Amino acid sequence: MRYFPLAAFALLAAAPAAAQLSPAEQAMVETVESRLETDFALLERIVTINSGTHNHAGVRAVGDLIAPELAALGFTVEWIDQSAAGRAGHLFARREGKPGTTRMLLIGHLDTVFEPSSPFQTYSRDGPIVTGPGVEDNKGGVLVMLAALRAMQAAGTLESANIVVALTGDEEDAGEPLAVARADLIAAAEWADVALDFESLGRADGIDMGSVARRSSNSWKLTTSGREGHSSGIFRDGVGYGAIYEMARILDRFRVELAEPDLTYNVGLIAGGSQAALSADELSAEANGKTNIIPPVAVARGDLRTLTPEQTERALARMRAIVDANLPGTDAEIAFEIRYPPMAPTAGNLALLARLNAVNADLGLPEMPVMPPALRGAGDINFVAHLADGLVGLGASGAGAHAPGETMDLSIFPRQAKRAAILMSRLAAQPYP
Repeated sequence: MRYFPLAAFALLAAAPAAAQLSPAEQAMVETVESRLETDFALLERIVTINSGTHNHAGVRAVGDLIAPELAALGFTVEWIDQSAAGRAGHLFARREGKPGTTRMLLIGHLDTVFEPSSPFQTYSRDGPIVTGPGVEDNKGGVLVMLAALRAMQAAGTLESANIVVALTGDEEDAGEPLAVARADLIAAAEWADVALDFESLGRADGIDMGSVARRSSNSWKLTTSGREGHSSGIFRDGVGYGAIYEMARILDRFRVELAEPDLTYNVGLIAGGSQAALSADELSAEANGKTNIIPPVAVARGDLRTLTPEQTERALARMRAIVDANLPGTDAEIAFEIRYPPMAPTAGNLALLARLNAVNADLGLPEMPVMPPALRGAGDINFVAHLADGLVGLGASGAGAHAPGETMDLSIFPRQAKRAAILMSRLAAQPYP
């Protein structure tokens, strides 16, 4: 697959000249506008249900509210149990349209990062700004998707559309094993021509941005060891440098030698001393030691984010080489957990953004420039980016996602729903190139 440098995207993604909306597209615009308060009422209902990833009953309850909305649009709705992966499940909906036209996978999620123990549980509205757990990520996005599909139905364009809706119940903390947790999403992507991700709209300086790439999200664990002894002997032959100096050497060489565009590598947790060990969930550590003892053990955890599979392999090889160049009297081991693969920038993704910018031109909206992938986290579309052309950011827009006080701007909702409805209708009208 050919990847494109993001600096070239601005030239390649220029929108075609403006044209008028068709009568069906104008009907979609009117439908979105006429149903806003109904949509916002449904948004409040689903936001007030706690659906933290590990609150399985809450995730299922949100799914139970969305399922009849999709069924009313002619979708065959299925709840896919995920107890084997330690999660609640996924809501999938399928609709067969005209044979030979573009097959679309619409991706969103039902869960949030806010578990029942979180103090942030209430929904409020102040003019166009609503506040609530998951209101932007991703319950607002699910409502944008529904609003777009309803507009298509009202205009008659949904009839020809071939669509699978995939609303996962564990996007914020994917179940294990991933082969089980993402099997149905991957199967849908193998069928699809395009994947449209209804997570948050990217914005910068008040400008709507188009997202054609998302970086990977992986983790690493580094353990170093040394010869324990009296501190007065440190650095001597036969004694060595100890585990903490070896840890410091490796991490500093990571800092200096790994740097390249779109690659980041963070150290999130570190401990060392006479004794040092991670907790069972590897989210904390215990250590003890004395200033006059050369430490025999140190441990650290961090993450690694890459833009392409090639960049992932290159970074892993460099990190392993650095780890293996031990200081005297020390040893080190590194282990990687590959979780979310990258959604690399491709010509197909870029072509989808060009199609979206054609919609923007016809709606009288500004062209959406490419959003730097470093400004987005990983998501479910990463698992299927190698199987279908993709576009990210068709969902809601707000601020403070993943933190108490998360908001959504209702004034941006209508243009997102209109964009999505018209884009999907145009895709559904013809075979995918």
